[in-house]
Formats: sequence, structure tokens, C-alpha cells
Amino acid sequence: MAQAKPKYAYFQGKIVPIGEATISVMTHALHYGTAVFGGLRGYWNNDEEQLFVFRVHDHFERFVQSAGLMRIDVGCTPHELTRVLMELLRTEGFRENIYIRPLAYKAMEGIGVRLHDVEDALTIFAMPFGDYIKPAGLHLGFSAWQRVDDNTIPARGKISGSYANSALIKSDALLAGYDEALVLNADGHVSETSASNFFIVRRGVAITPPVTSNILEGITRRTVIQLLRDDLGVEVVERDIDRSEVYLAEELFLCGTGVQIAAATQVDHHVIGGGDTGQITHRLRELFFNVVSGRVAKYRDWLTPVYSPEKVAAP
Repeated sequence: MAQAKPKYAYFQGKIVPIGEATISVMTHALHYGTAVFGGLRGYWNNDEEQLFVFRVHDHFERFVQSAGLMRIDVGCTPHELTRVLMELLRTEGFRENIYIRPLAYKAMEGIGVRLHDVEDALTIFAMPFGDYIKPAGLHLGFSAWQRVDDNTIPARGKISGSYANSALIKSDALLAGYDEALVLNADGHVSETSASNFFIVRRGVAITPPVTSNILEGITRRTVIQLLRDDLGVEVVERDIDRSEVYLAEELFLCGTGVQIAAATQVDHHVIGGGDTGQITHRLRELFFNVVSGRVAKYRDWLTPVYSPEKVAAP
């Protein structure tokens, strides 16, 4: 997937041209995966000529928490990170949908496996971004790889090193002809995909694995649960899901900052529902994109405008 490159980055405490945001080949995080990252999206509303960042405080709160799991001091509160991000985005001047990547990492230049007494650093960049994966008609397969267990690497944190697991899962799926893979946890229950949460629908009920099933505590997942319950009147149940139950689902969709809301219509050799995007998924997608682009008044507080005279309101 071709991606446009950013022009600037927040690096070493200031905004610099992206070509100046470089690190040494000796950097600790490069050798040991000792970094954490976040993923946020900004949505351009052409009618208002406004760029909205979705649930920025929630994302930065999780980012700081993930850093804490790795003994990384970000050096900023979520609100301070938001101010930095707004300055960066105004410098870029985006007038299109974007993806935002904050990264906190162990910056020591040297060899030695540990987390304590190692220098920390922070960078943020953003770029124009469309679909991470096609939004409908996905063909999934079950991965032979097992999801990283929380007692191995904390699954609820976006820890860079653990995404080697995701890369193994995704490449095997793509090379086998699938669009994405579902992954089982150590208990044999379905956890998530390589980089997104998932839901099935059975008998009109939306079902998703609990946060104790080695899943990322997804902010889009949390959003989806609220939209389904409060706006679409759909019952949502968080519980373990068996592999065979997936085959019997009436609908299946993925959710996350990258994938947004994406419908799957086949898993392995089993067609899901009628082989098309289901009614609940279709209604959810329509509502979700109206929400993130600022077209639903009740959820405007989830959005932070970039080009706003009041700058950034305190959360």
C-alpha cells in the first residue's frame, strides 16, 4: 500500500523536518523492541473545512499507560501530548484524512537487555491515510500462530516488540491468499486479528471477546460497543468465542483505528451469513463515519478540531 510521507515530526522536543527525525542504529528500541506506539486518525470534514482528530485524549491516555508497562516516561500528560499534536498538524496543514503515530522508545545507544536506567524519548508524526484494508468482502483464515499471552508481553499495551507476532500472522495470511487472519489465544478461544478487534453477530446479538482474552483494549472497539447499544439498539455481549462459532456467525466485522469498520464475508471455507455485508454492520459503518467526521452532534465531544480558534479544550 503506497503511503504519502509526512513533512514534519515532533522529535527531541520540537517540530523538525521529517528528514531530521533520525536515530542511531545502536538505539535500544531497534534491537529489543522496547517501544510503545499509538494510532489515531484525523478525518477531514469538507463542509466545515475542518480536520477532526478522533478521541485524542483516550488514545493518549492509553499511550501513556502502555509506556508505563515498559517503564518508559513519556514526559507529557495526555493533554500536553494533545497540544503537541495540534501544533504538528497545523504545521503540516492537512486537508484530508490522516493517520497519526506517536512513538515512545528506549533511546540509549548501546547493548544490554533491560528497561530500567535507560533513556526515554518521544516522537510523533502524521501522514495522509486512506483504507488500511478493504472495507467489505474480506476473506479471513485462522492463523497457525497463537496470540501473545498477557503473561508473556502485556497484550493490552501497544508494545512494538509484540507486533512481531502480528507481522508473522499477517504475512502468513496474505501469502496464503487471505485478507487477514483470526488468531486463537492460549485457551483456544478467538482473540483478535493481526491488528484489530472483531465482532460476530448471532441471532441479532453482537458478540466480542472480553479484554481478558489477550486483546488490545481498543478505543474503536469501545466506541462500537456504545454505538451498537445506545444508537442502534443492538445487544452486545463480551464473552469467549470458539472457532466453530465464528463459522456459524450471521455477520462478522473487524474494528480498529487502522481498519475502521470492515466486514468479512468468508472465514476459511465457510461463508458468513449470506456472503454480503450484514444489516447491523452496514448500519454501524454508516453511523461510525458520520460520527468521526463530525456529523452527529451528540458525539462531537469525541472530536478535537485542529483548525479551531479555541485551540485545544481541556479534557
